[in-house]
Amino acid sequence: MANRHLARSVVLQSLFEWDFSKKSSDGAMEILARDAEEFAPGMKDTSFMNDLLKGILGKLKDIDAIIKKAAPDWPIEKISIIDRNILRLGLFELLFSDREQVPPKVAINEAIELAKSFGGETSGKFVNGVLGAVYKEMGEPGKDAVSTRKKNNRDIPDSELPVENYGGAIVYASEKNKIFVAFVHDVFGHWTISKGHLESGEDVEVGVRRVIEDELGLVINLKEKIGENAYVAYDPDKGKIKKRVTYYLADCKFGELKAPKGGGLDDIRWFEVGDIGDLNFYDDILPLVTKGVTMLPNK
Repeated sequence: MANRHLARSVVLQSLFEWDFSKKSSDGAMEILARDAEEFAPGMKDTSFMNDLLKGILGKLKDIDAIIKKAAPDWPIEKISIIDRNILRLGLFELLFSDREQVPPKVAINEAIELAKSFGGETSGKFVNGVLGAVYKEMGEPGKDAVSTRKKNNRDIPDSELPVENYGGAIVYASEKNKIFVAFVHDVFGHWTISKGHLESGEDVEVGVRRVIEDELGLVINLKEKIGENAYVAYDPDKGKIKKRVTYYLADCKFGELKAPKGGGLDDIRWFEVGDIGDLNFYDDILPLVTKGVTMLPNK
């Protein structure tokens, strides 16, 4: 949609001026009204531009926190004004817009095009890298937005969706008469349980040991099954699918953890059991963590 591409360009220019001049949110809307008249004089309906700018400003704190997590080597104040506002626009559409109106792939491609048009020589690559990391953490919803397969299964009831199996474990170790538990941290600011995709036909326990060693760098001993959870996501080729994750409690020798290797993770760390209560977990993960902690041996 050429009109929407133009609208995004105008919003970006308004964000740039607003950010540069450090005006209020009301000031940003005044800038947009002027820019719309100057750069899109033939556009009678400016509701898309207004809603987009208001949405970005309303979610600015959350969006900037995600940028900090997804681009830890680039403090947000050090990112060029144009690049950080392209990221703000792209992340808002990727995370908070109606996917029927703006599929995730469209949000990413539009942001990359803005970076190529308005940014520097490396802006497109930088924006693609940040949005790509967040997109992958989301499970790549809507990647093939025009796929017939995706359209065909969009309205299938969740109970009839194809199932992809995953496995994970709450891993603990004893060190100096204290119990430590390993968790991974994602770019959305949550600590969670290490997990990974199980290969077709792979024994669940064998697969869990494999994925934990790959992600944490630890050789584990499975102790007991904790439980399962399931959620709906989107596969690039298969469309809407259900991901089913089986979780175990596992022990290992206390040792150095692997550095995060991407995939939406930005930290991996050991925690003393007494400190776990202060961590920010997803709502569906917290009951599993609570159950796992109650199963830990007393030391």
